Amino acid sequence: MSRFLPRRPTRRDESGMTTSEYAVGTIGACTVGGVLVQIAQSEWFNNMIQSVFDKIPTLGFL
Repeated sequence: MSRFLPRRPTRRDESGMTTSEYAVGTIGACTVGGVLVQIAQSEWFNNMIQSVFDKIPTLGFL
């Protein structure tokens, strides 16, 4: 009889998975941010925002 316990199978080390998940998430967030910047710099978006601000005084909240 052996004094040592039988060796249990070890799980695979997945410590690098969190790093790669953060990398993919960071790339995704930067991509979305870049798209939003491009949209915000477009002429139609600026015209839309300008028209919203032009209509604010006519709403009569005061």
